[in-house]
Amino acid sequence: MSIDARFPLNDRALRDRAVRAAQGFCPFDLLLVNGTIADMATGEIRAADIGCTGPLIASVHPRGSRDDAGQIIDLEGRILIPGLIDTHMHVESSMLTPRRYAGTVLPQGTTTICWDPHELANVAGIPGVRWAVEAMRDLPLRALLLAPSCVPSAPGLERAGAAFGPEELEEILAWPEVAGIAEVMDMRGVLARSPLMAGIVQAGLDSGKLVCGHARSLTGGALQGFAAAGITSDHEITSGADLLEKLRAGFAIELRGSHDHMLPEAVAALATMPRWPQTLTLCTDDVFPDDLVARGGMIDLIRRLVRYGMPALEALRAATLNAAQRIGRADLGLIAAGRRADLLAVGSLEALDVAEVFVSGALIARDGAMVAALPEDDPPGLRDTMRLGRLSPADFRLSAPGPTARLRTVSQPRFTRWGTIEAAVVDGAVVLPEQACWMAVVHRHGLAEARPVMGVLEGWGHWRGALATTVAHDSHNLCVFGRGEDDMALAANALIAAGGGMAVASGGVVRALLPLPVAGLISDAPAAEVAAQFSALRAATDGIADWLPPYRVFKAVVGASLACNAGPHVTDLGIADGSTGEVFTTLAG
Repeated sequence: MSIDARFPLNDRALRDRAVRAAQGFCPFDLLLVNGTIADMATGEIRAADIGCTGPLIASVHPRGSRDDAGQIIDLEGRILIPGLIDTHMHVESSMLTPRRYAGTVLPQGTTTICWDPHELANVAGIPGVRWAVEAMRDLPLRALLLAPSCVPSAPGLERAGAAFGPEELEEILAWPEVAGIAEVMDMRGVLARSPLMAGIVQAGLDSGKLVCGHARSLTGGALQGFAAAGITSDHEITSGADLLEKLRAGFAIELRGSHDHMLPEAVAALATMPRWPQTLTLCTDDVFPDDLVARGGMIDLIRRLVRYGMPALEALRAATLNAAQRIGRADLGLIAAGRRADLLAVGSLEALDVAEVFVSGALIARDGAMVAALPEDDPPGLRDTMRLGRLSPADFRLSAPGPTARLRTVSQPRFTRWGTIEAAVVDGAVVLPEQACWMAVVHRHGLAEARPVMGVLEGWGHWRGALATTVAHDSHNLCVFGRGEDDMALAANALIAAGGGMAVASGGVVRALLPLPVAGLISDAPAAEVAAQFSALRAATDGIADWLPPYRVFKAVVGASLACNAGPHVTDLGIADGSTGEVFTTLAG
C-alpha cells in the first residue's frame, strides 16, 4: 500500500498520543535535537527541536526543552527543510523503474512526486497506468498519480498504442491513487472545444481533482481561453514574459529544471515582481538517468535557481509549501505540529548538502544512500511492446520520380517551422543535400502498418550515422534520425531485437545500445548501470551529430515528434502541423 495508507495521520489514537506528547505527558517516538528550522510560512531560520509521534510532527519547541523520546537524533546544527515536492514529472524519463527511481531521489530529499505516467499510457493504455500504480506500492516515496489526458497527445496527427476518451479518464480518476488529470496537451482541441477534449477536461472538473496543463506558446485570448476551460497549471515556459503572463492569468506554475537555458530569464522576471508568487512551484518534468544520478532531480534544480539569483528560501518555499498548497495537501510543506514528518536535514542553504531524509517520521536515507529497504522486484508486464518485424535499408528510402524532388522540411529543432528544399533523385530515391538529415517514424504498437514515414529535418547539423529511439514523446513510436539507410536500418533493428530503447550506428556498426525492455521506455537495471549506459550512448551520439545549444541538443531528439506543439513535426502519419491539425507528405509535388 502507499506510504500515506501505511501511516495515516488522522487516526484518533495517533492524534491522542501526539497531543499528550506535545504537552509532555508521554515521550515522543523520535526527537530531533540541535537543529535549525527553515520556516516556509514566516521566512525565519530559527533554532528548534522537533518531536514526532509516529508519522506526525507533535511539537516544534525550544532547543533542549525536552529529552524524552524513544529515539533521539542530534542534527548538530543542520537545517531542517520540509520534504521536497516535484509537482510535475514523468518517472519514465529517468528510464528507471519506480523502485530504482525512489532509491535515487529519496536520498536527495524528494519525498513526494506528482507523476504523469502518460508515456506508459501511450504505449500500453490503461494497463500501463495500472502498472504505475502497482509499481509505487510499498515504496517510501509518495506518488500522486495523474490520469494521462492526451493519449495520444494530438489525436488525428499521430497514432499511439492506445486512445483515451472521457470514459477512460473517468475510470482512472475514480482510483484513490489518482490526484487529477495530467497535463492537457491538446491545446488546439481544448480551444476549439472538441467533444473529445471538452469531455476529458469535464471529467477532471467533475472529479473535483486537479486539472493540469501544457500551454506551450499560448498567449492573449488563447491563454485566457485555456484557463477558462478549467485548466489550472502550466510548465511549458518559453520566456520571462511568458512566465509573467501565465502567472497573471492565474496559472499555478511548475517551473521545470529540464530546460536550464530558461531558468536565468525566469528568475530575472520573477525578481521584477513585488513579491515571490505563492502560485510558483517547481518540477523536474524530464530528467535523464545520467543527470539524475550525477546531479540530482529537485535538489539540483533548487541549487541552480539559487545560483541564478533566486533567494534560497524562496526556491525552497516553491518546492514545499507552495507545492503542497497547489496539490491540496495541508499535511505537507511545513514543519509544524500536526503536519506529516517529511523532512530533510542540510548543512547549509547555499550548498543544500542533504545529510538525512525522513518520511512520515522515519529515517529513510543518510549521506546520499538509502537506509530503509525497498522492494526487491518490479511488477510483471509491459514487455514485448515492439510489435513490428525487422526493417531493411530499402525501407528508409524515399521514392520520387524525376531527376529532382521538392521536399517539405521541418526546419530547426524545438520551435519548428515549415521549410522546403530541392533534392536530387538517384535511381528513384531521394538523396538529401548535406545540410539536411532524415527523421523516420515507424508505428511500433501493432495497430497500423509498420512502414517508416520519412521526414526531412533542417537545422540539425551534419549527421554521420544514425540514432534510433523508442523514447519519442509522446506516442513513443520508433524514430530514427540521421543519414545512410544501412545505418538507419541497423540502429532500428537493434532496438526491435532489444525490446526498445536507444541505439547509435555508424559505418555499419552498432556503436552504443541502451535496452529499455519495459514498454520500450524503462530499464530494469540498477540506476548507476542505466546512467552509465545512457552516458555511453549520449557520447556515441556526440560522435555522429553536431549539437548547438540551447535547442539543437540531444534532448531535442526525444521531443521531435511531439505533434501537439505548434509547427510541423514528423509522426507515423506524415508531417503533422500542431497549429492547424493538417498532415502532409514529405514530397511537395
